[in-house]
Amino acid sequence: MIHEVDEAIRRLLTAGDVPGEQGELAFEAPTTDWTSRRNAPTVNVFLYDIREDLSRRKTGELEVHGEDGVLLGWRGSARWFQLSYLVTAWTNRPQDEHRLLSQALAALIRAERMAPEWLTGTLAELGLSVTVQAGTPVTEGGAASDVWSALGGDLKPAINLKVIAPLAGEWTPAGPPVSEGVVLRSTDQAHRLRYEGPTTAEGDGFAVTRSRPLPTPRRRRGEPIR
Repeated sequence: MIHEVDEAIRRLLTAGDVPGEQGELAFEAPTTDWTSRRNAPTVNVFLYDIREDLSRRKTGELEVHGEDGVLLGWRGSARWFQLSYLVTAWTNRPQDEHRLLSQALAALIRAERMAPEWLTGTLAELGLSVTVQAGTPVTEGGAASDVWSALGGDLKPAINLKVIAPLAGEWTPAGPPVSEGVVLRSTDQAHRLRYEGPTTAEGDGFAVTRSRPLPTPRRRRGEPIR
């Protein structure tokens, strides 16, 4: 799911023409070593925190049916997680960095939810909304200066970006549909369980519909045996 959120952010920024034809978009940690290797205007989207949104946790399973109505399996309830990113701009001049950061901010605040065309993989399959919050405070329990200290770099202006996305629950596939039904066999004979409902099953089993023989007429007392 995390890599799918990364891809959604990339598509969101690209739709807003960020970072532009001459720029690059990176998802690496902006360490001192990474900075020394950068050779083009770059927008960096660094994931620094992942935590579950416990207020959305649910239990249970949902049945999943195919287009023909056949049960395909069961999907566990999705778990929701908040992914926090620092979005920074890197150029050779502070003025250019601020201009590029402004373009990124304009693109990020344009949508409160990821558009369907930006979602891939399980995020697209689940059909659940993925929310976007740009310019929010850094995740509780930390500060921007703490993040930069951990990266070994100097404090730099950054947009704090939060994305709340679902992680798909466990998938349990259903078994194949019944085709022949059940036959109970003993050592000397087989007992077929009769089923009177509509069915397309074939064979000797429980699910196969069979016509009953007509009952023989009862003989009245004193009548000759025919």
